[in-house]
Amino acid sequence: MIGLSVPQLVLEIQTPQLDYKLLSPVIVVFAVACLGVLVEAVVPRLARLGAQAVLAFAGIVLALILTAQNWTGNPAEPVDGVGSVVVDGPTLFLWASLLVLGGLSLLLFVERTIDNGPFAPQIAALPGTDAEQEAIDAGVEHTEVFPLAMFALTGMMLFPASNDLITMFVALEVLSLPLYLLCGMARRRRLLSQESSLKYFLLGAMSSGFFLFGAALLYGYSGSFTLGEISDAISAGTNNHGLLLAGLGLLAVGLLFKVGAAPFQSWTPDVYTGAPTPITAFMAACTKIAAVGALLRVFYVGLGASRWEWQPMMAVVAVLTMVVGAVLAITQTDVKRMLAYSSIVHAGFILTAFVAAHQPLSGATEGSMTSLQAVLFYLTAYGFSTVGAFAVLTMLRDRGVEVNTLAGWSGAGRKSPLLAAVFAFFLLSFAGIPLTSGFVGKWAVFAAAWGGGYAWLVVVAVLVSVVTAFFYVRVIVSMYFGDEAEGPEIVEAGAPTKIAIGVGALVTLVLGIYPTWLLELAAKAGEFVR
Repeated sequence: MIGLSVPQLVLEIQTPQLDYKLLSPVIVVFAVACLGVLVEAVVPRLARLGAQAVLAFAGIVLALILTAQNWTGNPAEPVDGVGSVVVDGPTLFLWASLLVLGGLSLLLFVERTIDNGPFAPQIAALPGTDAEQEAIDAGVEHTEVFPLAMFALTGMMLFPASNDLITMFVALEVLSLPLYLLCGMARRRRLLSQESSLKYFLLGAMSSGFFLFGAALLYGYSGSFTLGEISDAISAGTNNHGLLLAGLGLLAVGLLFKVGAAPFQSWTPDVYTGAPTPITAFMAACTKIAAVGALLRVFYVGLGASRWEWQPMMAVVAVLTMVVGAVLAITQTDVKRMLAYSSIVHAGFILTAFVAAHQPLSGATEGSMTSLQAVLFYLTAYGFSTVGAFAVLTMLRDRGVEVNTLAGWSGAGRKSPLLAAVFAFFLLSFAGIPLTSGFVGKWAVFAAAWGGGYAWLVVVAVLVSVVTAFFYVRVIVSMYFGDEAEGPEIVEAGAPTKIAIGVGALVTLVLGIYPTWLLELAAKAGEFVR
């Protein structure tokens, strides 16, 4: 017999080189979420609220310090986490915004002065039953909202930092699944809350399916899930152009759903109205930051080479989002629902700057307002005003239930002049009135869109801004000129809610008077890296 030598195949697996210092903010937040689960299991019930709050805030502060340390180095220097995570200047800026606004939202989670807290004491107990009242009297309310929020915050931080579509999908699910549960935990109007949770879950699962199908088609086009390699494949050009367009469109649907852009906005008013108000504030501020950050990274890094194909589509989406949000907001008689449609309009304003892609790679002149800089500023400024506005909502009551109807706000300005003035200030910021952060934010996104050659889109946005001023002013008129006898009860809030309102109002005012420091930070963040 003739001997045959079989060659030995040696498979070398290279150990990934990870810079844990740069990844530490996400690791800390995730570790705090896991520890929160242990706290829920081993700490006595009466001590859980304090333990969970201290743990959550300590984790956010530590993660914020680590983010600041990474920023003081070189924010434009990325870390490559097995090709799947990139920490660059925009990522660090988004992380800092998420942590600060997430901590501000968690202050509303801690509130127990108003109606014994916003969350159901026992999720499994029927509303109004003896079992629920016994849990309230014994002080044994569940506090799992804190680890759930920290898990969601982990996904929010990973979402815009993802450098490949699979990691981005995992981050999308990590941020979404806890929010589905949190939306159904309201103490009052439990059935409406559970309905919003179910609706958000079903529509969110559908949008995740669109995202995954789009990722699969882009993989079929480029042979990779990595954004940089997808961009290289587009630049090289292939014969499967239809595959690229189909994948691009499906991926856009999944991302625009989270942004709350039309025609994928139908979940927003229902979920915002039914969810506990602190969860609404958390979602309106932080989820929008994470979703817009991911949208920017995918389309600027992975699909930037085909921007001439997606820009017209996104311009149409921007116009549709602004118009639909403004028109439907005018018809609302529920203040909380009106703010939900307002968030849709603001998503349209953000998309005006996004569409222009006005940045160095598209020929922006040095020193001009880039699209990324404008969007980063807008997201942060809008987030502070949003958390403050929803915090005010928790203080207006009628027989223990939040007053959301426009008629219910009648005369609130005479019952509590200071609270009404602060809420009016937030509304004026949303409307873009000078000396508020909203005015500077709109100027930034409009300047970026104009510089990118989308002057017509800026004209549409300005006209929509005029329309939106109507429904904001309508609430102010009701507060100050309505019948005080029909007005709501203004309850005394605890320190956490007052801090959230005060910080939101202060930042809104400071950014309206002196926005340069935040604009410079956004400019220092630079651009996305591959």
